[in-house]
Amino acid sequence: QLTGVLDDCLCDIESIDDFNTFKIFPKIQKLQERDYFRYYKVNLKRPCPFWADDGHCSIKDCHVEPCPESKVPVGIKAGSSNKYSKAANNSKELEDCEQANKLGAVNSTLSNQSKEAFIDWARYDDSQDHFCELDDERSPDAQYVDLLLNPERYTGYKGPSAWRVWNSIYEENCFKPRSVYRPLNPLAPSRGGDDGESFYTWLEGLCLEKRVFYKLISGLHASINLHLCANYLLEETWGKPRWGPNVKEFIHRFDPIETKGEGPRRLKNLYFLYLIELRALSKVAPYFERSVVDLYTGNGHEDAESKALLLDIFKDTKSFHMHFDEKSMFAGDKKGAKSLKEEFRLHFKNISRIMDCVGCDKCRLWGKLQTQGLGTALKILFSEKEIQSLPENSPSKGFQLTRQEIVALVNAFGRLSTSIRELQNFKVLLQQTR
Repeated sequence: QLTGVLDDCLCDIESIDDFNTFKIFPKIQKLQERDYFRYYKVNLKRPCPFWADDGHCSIKDCHVEPCPESKVPVGIKAGSSNKYSKAANNSKELEDCEQANKLGAVNSTLSNQSKEAFIDWARYDDSQDHFCELDDERSPDAQYVDLLLNPERYTGYKGPSAWRVWNSIYEENCFKPRSVYRPLNPLAPSRGGDDGESFYTWLEGLCLEKRVFYKLISGLHASINLHLCANYLLEETWGKPRWGPNVKEFIHRFDPIETKGEGPRRLKNLYFLYLIELRALSKVAPYFERSVVDLYTGNGHEDAESKALLLDIFKDTKSFHMHFDEKSMFAGDKKGAKSLKEEFRLHFKNISRIMDCVGCDKCRLWGKLQTQGLGTALKILFSEKEIQSLPENSPSKGFQLTRQEIVALVNAFGRLSTSIRELQNFKVLLQQTR
């Protein structure tokens, strides 16, 4: 049932499907496997700031396997590429997490000629621009995680604890009055005959910016649910788990009849979110096109290949002819637009903090990464002037991305690209079961 033009933008679903399947998906998959993008530093021990922790998920699939300290190359731990040395990288004890090919030291995005400028940049505090509560990478609790070894999939984490997280996101951070109930929310009081239409009447009455905010969160929720349906624990025989698509679970979460028409709306919001992050990638291209930016791992050949692949993806994103036009957002009188943008930023920042309340470590890891990726996309969309005036040979004080933000941006978009690809698979599977 998903066809036609999306609300609030002039783009149709079929065009996104084709563009994603034939251009973006194969390349973004390849990029995510590169050393620079597969290691993400995260603190999974930060306490929930909003309610007493209700205990961590004890299901084994909730567990995240961090890279042991001894196996993280010195160059990564040093956090500054001039401390990187080939000898350290080649030493036997520094095999990577899966004892596979050697792991390049994942490092800053800056090449050698900009070390001095890097010191200046480190002093520049751009916290005004952040849409996310960032983990302190220097915290003893922050650890590197190999994303390829800890894939996002269904872990069995569900029920009141999981619902409470999403409920808090929607009820307290989507500009929603308490009198308007979100459809199919098991935590909301039963409203008898109200099938959620009053919610959509309210949503349509909002300004574009607040409507967009809701759609981004709903799209993120839909994408995460799709990953869980597509990578479901189907059976575990003799300790050998088999993961794959679960059509029944997909129908339960997205079928128009089972969800009273809500499922297709959620999936349309996934496409909307894809467009927003796609737009951010096309806008940030000039930042990476500069020779001063390397995707530094210490392996010169691989770094050059990674950058070439990233620039190739940017070329594709620019060729897409139906981008979301963010200029229509925050376009009112300057004072009103500024305070609305700040409200938007703070609401989103709050959502990034709620991710520390997720009880399952693996869900928390991917929730934090995808939220940070979207927060980075928003930061890019609201920094167009700064990006256009970047100096060619030195870091700019007006706009910077940390390695964490870059890794989150690419992997979060990779997850959306995967969601849309999985949706095509479910369409085929549904036809086969009818």
